Amino acid sequence: MQLFRDDSPAFTQPPLTDAAVAEAQRLLGVTLPAELLALLRRRNGGAIADEYAAFPTERPTSWSDDHVPFDHLLGIGHRPDALSLLDTPYLTGEWELPSPVVLLCGDGHWWIALDYRARGPHREPSVTWLDAEAGTELALAPDLRTFLEQLTATSAFDA
Repeated sequence: MQLFRDDSPAFTQPPLTDAAVAEAQRLLGVTLPAELLALLRRRNGGAIADEYAAFPTERPTSWSDDHVPFDHLLGIGHRPDALSLLDTPYLTGEWELPSPVVLLCGDGHWWIALDYRARGPHREPSVTWLDAEAGTELALAPDLRTFLEQLTATSAFDA
């Protein structure tokens, strides 16, 4: 799976190191999924390729009747001009989001997050859509691997 777009440096952080992973897990208070770390070791965040930029939903959201966007993946790092997974504590406070979660993608009004609430901070998290403006959420997948396997092209949905 070539998840990332090659032509866009947006949301990309410097190459991931073991020290950066340890810092992130300490700061976030969770164990990040191996699947996420494998992706970020290939490319530490970035814009998502068009063929994987949407996730189908069975319930409507504020975004669409049948899908949510997944147009970028936050990396781990301190690049001043790019959001990072490390910004999760600030962003969850700013947008009054539940905790513990780790924000993967979003624009402030909505987020896709690793959700640690049900299983605890050191077990495999589920993936959840959080709508900050509407104060709603929608479970998307039981784990990150399932979420990634179900990503599809935005063009698969009616405009």
